[in-house]
Amino acid sequence: MQFEDLLLDPILLESLKAMGHHKPTTIQQQAIPLAMDQRDILARAPTGTGKTASFLLPALQHLIDFPRRFSGQARILILTPTRELASQIHRYASHLASELDFNTVIITGGVPYGPQEDALKGNVDILVATPGRLMEYLDKGQFNAEEVEMLVIDEADRMLDMGFSAAVETLAIESVGRKQTMLFSATLEGSDVGRFSHQLLTDPVKVEAEAPRSEKAKIHQWIHIADNKDHKFNLLCSILQQEETKRAIVFVKTREAVASLEGLLQKAGIPCSFMRGDMEQKQRFQALGRFTKGEVNVLLATDVAARGIDVDDITHVINFDMPRSADTYVHRIGRTGRAGAKGTAISLVEAHDIRVVGKIERYMDQPLKRRFIKDLRPKNKEAKPPGKNKVKPTEKTFSKKNKKKKKK
Repeated sequence: MQFEDLLLDPILLESLKAMGHHKPTTIQQQAIPLAMDQRDILARAPTGTGKTASFLLPALQHLIDFPRRFSGQARILILTPTRELASQIHRYASHLASELDFNTVIITGGVPYGPQEDALKGNVDILVATPGRLMEYLDKGQFNAEEVEMLVIDEADRMLDMGFSAAVETLAIESVGRKQTMLFSATLEGSDVGRFSHQLLTDPVKVEAEAPRSEKAKIHQWIHIADNKDHKFNLLCSILQQEETKRAIVFVKTREAVASLEGLLQKAGIPCSFMRGDMEQKQRFQALGRFTKGEVNVLLATDVAARGIDVDDITHVINFDMPRSADTYVHRIGRTGRAGAKGTAISLVEAHDIRVVGKIERYMDQPLKRRFIKDLRPKNKEAKPPGKNKVKPTEKTFSKKNKKKKKK
């Protein structure tokens, strides 16, 4: 299938060609025709599957097919959990609509109120926003959602994790005139996402990109067993100094651990930048900018800080600390192997991590290969996953059972 087969306006087709997009991805092939038929959509689309175009192209086509008849506020509302992701979607929408007379506005926290308030006073065709800041304008009466025709909720699972469910539900209720709602999430397994979708969607069509286990086709995954923290750090340095490691994100569990690891890597002669959840927005942009511009090839991040990072050409994702859950692992590794490119995901595993390794292998429906680095082989054998403790029967338990039988 080609983009021409999706009945998109020639202006959009030219924009896609100019951006180097020639063939729709799986999620785009599934979602775009349904969206253009004004169906509500529940989509599972991990990072890197092309989901942004899956809702932006139908949104722009809707604006082309049904021109604005009078001035007013947002006709398309796109809600996203992080400022970085909002910025990326806004930039992508602006590129796609570069030859169209549409006004695309971004509303996020961490920036001055004045310019945003001025932007909301004019015509708004597409509004990309984080829920927290947009709710402030709604409460002040500076934003009115009644004219929203299409509501898109991106990364719904992260939205819920960050505590935005009430804000999103309020904004959905305020969008009384909406004809269509689309919800995109990297995972649909959680009960919260299911409840969320039932509340917001009407007779939705469920579409899915490649299942998590199919990531093995484009993302090479393996683990290194580490004896202790020092051994794990030496493994990390060896991986980062390999020639094929061009650009890597290293995931660390806590913001304190990020600061500690950054200092150790600098001493080892490995320059890096880092992102933590407690950083100011300006610092976040500076750290991410150094990484995207190639000033440093290593970015350290916690899961919270990494939300919304969308950087091309990441060759490696390295789990210095293992995630707490299998779906978080999928989120992490999805930042490499994007747009059909090959990627590598390496996990450094200590004995206490074996339990979560088993969870990930079951979730992905594939084993994670064990590999070794010359001169850094572990001295200890791989730990066995802890089993369930079986309670041994005692004399008291037998006597209780006998008493129950006698009573009967």
